[in-house]
Amino acid sequence: MVTMAVPLLFPALGELIAERAGIINIGLEGLVLAGAFTALVGAMFGGSTVLGVGAALAAGAALGAGLAFFVVRRNANQVVAGTALNLLVVGLTGVAYRAIFGVTGAALTIPGSEAVPLPVLSALPIIGPAFFRQPPLAYAGFILVPCLAYLLARTVPGLKLRMVGENPHAAEAQGVGVERTRTLALVLCGALAAAGGAYLALAYAKTFVEGMSAGRGFIALAIVIVGRRSAWGILIAALLFGLVTALQFHFQALALPIPFQFFLALPYLLTLIVLAVHTGGAAAPAALGQPYER
Repeated sequence: MVTMAVPLLFPALGELIAERAGIINIGLEGLVLAGAFTALVGAMFGGSTVLGVGAALAAGAALGAGLAFFVVRRNANQVVAGTALNLLVVGLTGVAYRAIFGVTGAALTIPGSEAVPLPVLSALPIIGPAFFRQPPLAYAGFILVPCLAYLLARTVPGLKLRMVGENPHAAEAQGVGVERTRTLALVLCGALAAAGGAYLALAYAKTFVEGMSAGRGFIALAIVIVGRRSAWGILIAALLFGLVTALQFHFQALALPIPFQFFLALPYLLTLIVLAVHTGGAAAPAALGQPYER
């Protein structure tokens, strides 16, 4: 459950930052995939998982800045621009994959990032092995939850970010740079989403496969809604979706007389059900998805 939740947690937290600034980033799927590819390439040729993670963060931030140019500076439709980003990354990673590793993609397996047990905590029953025997990137994701919750609720930069998402004209009148804030939010969103992809490539699969994001970016969008647009709620929702994803492997191993495609569809089926029945939760920022014109 925890292993499956981490690559969902990172892009969901990134989307939280973007939505608080009034931007819907549909391009999470592409950002996760870009992070996975650049992390593997960086780790293979740099000889270090740290370099791989750094490459993923840089690629995600660059793609986030590129998306900001269109949706913030040019007021392009946010949904269309995000969809275009997804399609662009799928094409680029596919072409680069074949150019670097050949058509077969041989010898892609790398040592990756191993789990680092925390003293004492990892010996706790049940929760110890699950939460405290994780790779460093997973710990970073868990630590980010309270930090982001505090930043949004208790700091001046967090207040400015929320002002931009609620009423950008009022924020501008108070001296807050709306374009600068939204651009920074998308850069951070891109970096965090790419971190989720880096975890997939370096800590979970320890390889890269075309399309390995497998809809996690879209599930992260649902997690933000289910988590009531709060960092703690997103953590709980990510663990829920991680549990369902883990159960699909367990059910397939039971050799039940049910087509395996049904179990593969469980995470996406849960996404549709939750979005269909979930009517409560925190309201979206008032200016979410709206272009800003001075």
